[in-house]
Amino acid sequence: MLTLRKAGERGHANHGWLDSHHSFSFADYHDPAHMGFGPLRVINEDRVASGQGFGTHGHRDMEIISYVLEGSLEHKDSMGNGSVMTYGDVQRMSAGSGVLHSEYNPSRDAGVHFLQIWIEPSLRGIEPGYEQTRFDPADKRGRLRLVASPDGADGSVTIHQDARLHAGLFDGEESALLPIGPGRRAYVHVARGSVTVNGEPLAAGDALRIEDEREVHINDGHAAEVLVFDLP
Repeated sequence: MLTLRKAGERGHANHGWLDSHHSFSFADYHDPAHMGFGPLRVINEDRVASGQGFGTHGHRDMEIISYVLEGSLEHKDSMGNGSVMTYGDVQRMSAGSGVLHSEYNPSRDAGVHFLQIWIEPSLRGIEPGYEQTRFDPADKRGRLRLVASPDGADGSVTIHQDARLHAGLFDGEESALLPIGPGRRAYVHVARGSVTVNGEPLAAGDALRIEDEREVHINDGHAAEVLVFDLP
């Protein structure tokens, strides 16, 4: 079963310094039909103006993945970590028993465009953790590159849930197949460009829920960047 959700159907909040689209219920946006998909709880597409950001705030019991699409994003947290992420970087922060962090656009003249993803962990109250890895665009070209997994396979960041996140870049005749195991489902989010997934044409911001299917088939991309979640 395929369930398409167009980009314009998402929740939207524009605070001036922050322009955010919510794939699932978040903050003041509440839709009982879109509370999450399995353990996938949040996909926020955020654009933050230069010199602006999220001040120090707390999280608990959530696997938080940041995926930068354009610009720079500076991260600081109460574990003592600090970094500046750019395109190709994937960061995982396990909030666990509790962590404070901030996210800030350090640029003086350019915005930052990124996805913030929340996945509910399989265990609560774990020790907070942090990890950041860079994935070269060439490694995602015409294929689905594993970027997050429960066991850190293939150099991916490690999340505390039986879920896997793949990322790929597709253009022209490039295509990819991802098997869906028994009892599992997939969620596809198009970060940019356009692509066809299991016969459905998708544009930037569109998403496809895939249930009771054997595979994810991606083709006919046009400058597309795609995230595919393999979920219990």
